[in-house]
Amino acid sequence: MKILVCISHVPDTTSKINFTDNDSKFDTNGVQFVINPNDEFGLTRAMWFKEKQGASVEVVTVGGVEVEPTLRKALAIGADTAIRVDAPATDGYSVAQELAAVVKEGGYDLVIGGRESIDYNGGMVPGMVAAMTGASFVNTCISLEIDGNNATAIREIDGGKETVTTTLPLVIGGQKGLVEESDLRIPNMRGIMMARKKPLNVKPAAQGSEETKTVSFEKPAPKGDVKLVDADNLDQLIDLLHNEAKAI
Repeated sequence: MKILVCISHVPDTTSKINFTDNDSKFDTNGVQFVINPNDEFGLTRAMWFKEKQGASVEVVTVGGVEVEPTLRKALAIGADTAIRVDAPATDGYSVAQELAAVVKEGGYDLVIGGRESIDYNGGMVPGMVAAMTGASFVNTCISLEIDGNNATAIREIDGGKETVTTTLPLVIGGQKGLVEESDLRIPNMRGIMMARKKPLNVKPAAQGSEETKTVSFEKPAPKGDVKLVDADNLDQLIDLLHNEAKAI
């Protein structure tokens, strides 16, 4: 089985976020980037298929040279090879087009992406890749088993879970539950050294078309001052919750 894991290069959630050019561009200065958490769950599941079923695992991302450390981390975790598509990742549709071109060329049985990335939270790329390549698609996937050419997946739905069966080729949008946080792997020194020798191939852009453009960003309003209420003053607490916080 040939697996492709789509990796997003995203800011660590502890990073301080700022914008430039009249709040129209994300300021990357001083920001630590990581593998998108939903993608990391998918990569860990791919490693399980590699170890238990002999699958090959490739990782891919769209971006400039700045994303290569993130790909190297995926290689250190255990992926066999990496692909960087040399194009800016500025629009979900164009990213999906770039990834779909890689999928078509590589002939993958299973494509694993995250349900959404934690930077723009678009939640659109895996579904569009499936549509562009003619593959089956399961979103919000929290369990996946492969038996030959058949797949059984469990997806999270509003108020419950749904079990579905389909055949390969398959694209999934994975999330927490596909594996547990305790299953995630931290690269060890041996993995890091091996990652330096693994192939990281750069492919030219397929010239995907951008359908959206960011106009501006806006930060959430700063938190207000904290008001302390004496533990015995329930009337004041209720008044503040009702009339000021509008919580009750």
